[in-house]
Amino acid sequence: MDQPLATALDAYQPAVPARPACVYTSCYCEENIWKLCEYIQSRNQYPLEEFYAVFISNDRRMVPLWKQKSKCGNQPVIWDYHVILLHVSSGNQSFIYDLDTVLPFPCPFDTYVEEAFKSDDILEPGLRRKVRMVRADLYMKTFASDRSHMKDAGGNWLKPPPPYPCIETADFKMNLDHFISMNPDVGWGSILPLSEFVQGFGNHS
Repeated sequence: MDQPLATALDAYQPAVPARPACVYTSCYCEENIWKLCEYIQSRNQYPLEEFYAVFISNDRRMVPLWKQKSKCGNQPVIWDYHVILLHVSSGNQSFIYDLDTVLPFPCPFDTYVEEAFKSDDILEPGLRRKVRMVRADLYMKTFASDRSHMKDAGGNWLKPPPPYPCIETADFKMNLDHFISMNPDVGWGSILPLSEFVQGFGNHS
């Protein structure tokens, strides 16, 4: 581990347990992040308002991410969307929680950007990434999924679902598309091009 990365991690107290102890189901990143928010809320170590669920997608729903567990070597995974958790901490370094990365958990924001996002400048325009940032407390109040997106036409699971009940609200049983969409006229939170997200939360010290 390089020295700046080690120093940043040494000075930071993680908001959730080590990766193996977190609630995790492969291919259900939106629920994995919701469960991290739930844990953070229960602990009162950090204000939940310091955290954001960050949906990564674009109009084509084809977004490359590097350093993902499901891909070997230096090639990116092309997701239709992915969800990570951002902690805007009181120090000069923000942190990313991504249960699907081979990078540290949590990972300093700048390291994650360099290793996992790289740059939109190297991508064709149709693959450039956008993010929808939803403050964690709002995410917990509004997100709902009946997991129907993970079933085929015959009703069979494409990937095994989480063992706990579906997450729903008083108003919604399924609104995942409202979060994946990069249309600012639907859903909750703020839509940003990846470049603005990186500029806004990178280390400016």
